[in-house]
Amino acid sequence: MTSFDVAHVREQGQQMIIVFVGATFGRKTTTEQNNARDTLQGCARAAGLAGTVVPVWDAGGGRMGFLAPSQWQGFFRTVGYSRLVRSINKKLTCG
Repeated sequence: MTSFDVAHVREQGQQMIIVFVGATFGRKTTTEQNNARDTLQGCARAAGLAGTVVPVWDAGGGRMGFLAPSQWQGFFRTVGYSRLVRSINKKLTCG
């Protein structure tokens, strides 16, 4: 089983389940990233977390990688990784 830090927050009137994944997530193919996000979404739903999963990762050089719906991308481009880290309030375990 794998555990992830999560920031379950309400931003822009939306429930966001921000899941902190490893930097290797950024090197996966688009299909692999989407499949992983879908798996995390299922884990979140099973854990009773409402909202949409957005994987985020340290992309190096002070940058943050993320896989977010298009309407949220502006938010994720401007929010700092360290601010999101300070918002961690849950653990998500996926089997």
